Amino acid sequence: MSREPTLDELIGAGATGAEREQLQKAHELLLQAGAPPELPPQLLKPPGVEVARRQRRRVVKRRTLALLAAALIVALVFVAGYGVANLRNGQSKPTAAAVLALKGTALEPRARASLVLWHPYDGNWPMTLNVVGLSKLPPQTYYEVYLVRDGRILGSCGSFRVSGPHALTVKLTAPYALRRGDTWVVTRQGPGTKEPGETVLEPVST
Repeated sequence: MSREPTLDELIGAGATGAEREQLQKAHELLLQAGAPPELPPQLLKPPGVEVARRQRRRVVKRRTLALLAAALIVALVFVAGYGVANLRNGQSKPTAAAVLALKGTALEPRARASLVLWHPYDGNWPMTLNVVGLSKLPPQTYYEVYLVRDGRILGSCGSFRVSGPHALTVKLTAPYALRRGDTWVVTRQGPGTKEPGETVLEPVST
């Protein structure tokens, strides 16, 4: 049976007086407390790399499933709203009534566009203008889409601006009773102008 070492054996005779008394009391308390309990076997060895990897995979999997569920909900809401809107219009899916190709004039020779005319709803003809190549305009200037009939401008169908020559899609409306042969042009409008400005896009057939 092993013997516990005395204080003199641990620290020698260097400490005296009050300091030695404090060390003696601490030594006696340690002897009374005894040795600390041994660690259980499962704590003697730290968790391996594979265990940590499995834990990380479980966390990533839970996050991925949550994101997929959220995306699925958004998609279902979008599809449901799209279907309700088409049913209200009496159509199973939107169909174009006509498509007009536009080309740039000498003012915008690189510009190109397509004007999609959709079937009317409550007397309005929805239109989608897909345009590319138009220049960015100075402040207070903009582009205007005009309906043309028999070579004359009938009325505006909407205006828009661009931040550069990149592709842009614009939603417009023609609140007119359209006729066969109607076409559209795009003009460049200056500040405070009420009359149609210079034409920058015109039908390809002209």
